[in-house]
Amino acid sequence: MDVVRKGVYLPWAPIPEGRLVELPLRGGSTYVTDTPGPDPHSPTIILLHALGCTGLLTWFPAIRPLSKRFRVVTMDQRWHGQGIRSEEFSLADCADDVAALIDLLGLEDVIVAGYSMGSIVAQRVWRQHPDKVQGLVLGATTDRFQLNPVERAFFAGMGASMVAARGMSRSRTATAAARAASGRLDLDPNDMHEWALREFRSTSPWAVGQALAALGRHHSRPWIHRIDVPTAVVVTTKDKVIPTERQVRLARSIPGATMHEVAAGHAACVLNAERFVPAMLEAAQTVNARRRDFRRRTVV
Repeated sequence: MDVVRKGVYLPWAPIPEGRLVELPLRGGSTYVTDTPGPDPHSPTIILLHALGCTGLLTWFPAIRPLSKRFRVVTMDQRWHGQGIRSEEFSLADCADDVAALIDLLGLEDVIVAGYSMGSIVAQRVWRQHPDKVQGLVLGATTDRFQLNPVERAFFAGMGASMVAARGMSRSRTATAAARAASGRLDLDPNDMHEWALREFRSTSPWAVGQALAALGRHHSRPWIHRIDVPTAVVVTTKDKVIPTERQVRLARSIPGATMHEVAAGHAACVLNAERFVPAMLEAAQTVNARRRDFRRRTVV
């Protein structure tokens, strides 16, 4: 039976209802929202969320603006929210899950977009299933972590520390996000706070630690330059998590990639949505326009 979350509607960012979808041969079900575009033939953009978040928690400010041009799909990735629970977590499995969802929904003309961890998964979707990807939008991302002793120590210890620290800090984090968002959206902070807390609590500290360890092993530099579909990179220029220069270097590694800057930090997708969403929309539209030209050249 499909399980549907109660919809929460904000003045300009309605949070859509979704359902649990069984992914064939993938070992379980995941929570999916599917917002129609302006017409039945609109291209589809799949939005992949950040570490420790859910599809909706990362992307709720962007869904409605994007749906004016695209069919917009979000999903909870493995071990996050209501995503698949498996014995182990791997980014390769996350990418295969996205491909399975594309097949299940019968999607064509798909742009895969990600933010932070979601962008790492998006890179792998192209790597593992290039025939299913017509374009990429990569936000606040990199091609590799653990580039220096400080980062290596960070990833070595973070898995354990997240188990303890996340339990203590998640309420403060959700409260800050709720206050920031509700202040801009003219919404009762308690409503937003309760919803954000539910989303945060749906991912366990253990899952965050395991996903973080997998991110530490990510290394796409040997093949990132082979990406051959239209790509846009949304660069967060005040990012303390993934340095801006690393994001720019990734963009320059992908042939023809465009860059779209957001003067904000790593949580820009929500806490600075008024800056992030226009850049995200511009990036997606740029990829879509180039995708159409790419398809024409491919057919010819």
